[in-house]
Amino acid sequence: MLFLSPDRVKKHTVRRAYPERPLVGVAAVILRDREVLLVQRGKMPGKGEWSLPGGLIELGETIQEALHREIREELSVKIEILGLVGVYDKIVKDVNNNIQYHYIIVDYCAQITSGIPRAESDAAAVKWVSQDALKKFTADDQLREAVSKAFAL
Repeated sequence: MLFLSPDRVKKHTVRRAYPERPLVGVAAVILRDREVLLVQRGKMPGKGEWSLPGGLIELGETIQEALHREIREELSVKIEILGLVGVYDKIVKDVNNNIQYHYIIVDYCAQITSGIPRAESDAAAVKWVSQDALKKFTADDQLREAVSKAFAL
């Protein structure tokens, strides 16, 4: 087993653009009545686009621990995880057809247990959106599929 000194661990950063391998993340389909909570991305990839709240899993975290942490950081709320929605690939290629971003995202259905969602960390805005109104947002097909699956749970 390899052990790294604390100094070496601190210097290690995740390269998101043009990664050596896919990065694993988590996201939450947070439901309220017949609405889903979307965040407008404040950073690349997808800056300005509407998506599900979430982020990357950190070394040593379980998937669910990462989801709870990411939702606290991004929305300042606590959630209850209701079930697994699905696992999705997010692959973005540049103009030369090179893989610029590659994420594997584990989506869970969730509900807020405390707090009022507000845009924090890398979220530019948050908005409750009805399933019907979701078509008006710059949301991809995978997001729409995940939301449909979550409402069916």
